[in-house]
Amino acid sequence: MPIIPRPTTLLLLFALLTPALAAHAQQTLKAEQVSDNIYAIVGPFGNRSPENLGNNATFGVIVTDEGVILIDPGGSYQGAAALQAAIAQITDQPVRIVINTGGQDHRWLGNGYFKERGARIISSRRADEDHKARAQDQLIGLGYLIGANRLEGTEPVYADEVFDERMDLTLGGVSLQLRHVGQAHTPGDLFVWVPEKSVLFAGDIVYVGRMLGVMAYSNSRSWIAAFNAIADLAPASIVPGHGPVATLAQARRDTLDYLVTLRERVAAFMQAGHGIEDIGNLDQSEFAYLVSYDELKGRNAQQVFQEMEWE
Repeated sequence: MPIIPRPTTLLLLFALLTPALAAHAQQTLKAEQVSDNIYAIVGPFGNRSPENLGNNATFGVIVTDEGVILIDPGGSYQGAAALQAAIAQITDQPVRIVINTGGQDHRWLGNGYFKERGARIISSRRADEDHKARAQDQLIGLGYLIGANRLEGTEPVYADEVFDERMDLTLGGVSLQLRHVGQAHTPGDLFVWVPEKSVLFAGDIVYVGRMLGVMAYSNSRSWIAAFNAIADLAPASIVPGHGPVATLAQARRDTLDYLVTLRERVAAFMQAGHGIEDIGNLDQSEFAYLVSYDELKGRNAQQVFQEMEWE
């Protein structure tokens, strides 16, 4: 008969395995210095996978005299451990504050790891509502994409503090503005502005180098308004939700220009009397340089068509 490990043995194996998984996943994360004591941790462009533990996004680290402010905690408990390993290469300061910039799994499902270690979790009220509404669907999806063993330890842990439109925050002499302008990629997307450094963490309001996704829970019109609120601040550096650190011009090209062009072309398509069954043929070819263009262009056009039917 096969030997079945006892529960205590399984727990010990998991404890030994998790650091190894985290170390492996850390290799998919690349730290990029943005300014003094400010870093981006850039994950891969591809889908969530067992290798990246759900960390297919860009995260932010602000090091202060009183600890680290982490912009988004990773897509799973073990993904959070991989992020912690990446942070340890930058500083030995503990993570004191975690900011959830939106509703996607990699923006919040790593909360539990950092909460256990004393971090304070902050999100917009709309993001917190989105987390609670989609948590189980996200966990099911992650189980398929990263595997049940990689998902081990991941539990929904919600924000300690929420705000409606703006929250001012200071830690260790570093002052931040958290702003939720409106629905973008997800209902509760917010951005984090560090005025003294002219650095802005955009979350999923900005994609650089990768085509953004307009989903059923997105809104392309208010997404444009959210981007314009970022542009009004004229940041010197933008840490996007996906992709490397960018200038405002790069962010505008890959995010705003795409959204505006898509909406204009969908509007013309509809005015010409065409139906949604033909929307997949809409020309978006000038954005073919973006990663995931082929996978997302048709779905984006279809979703914007459905939005604009009700505007």
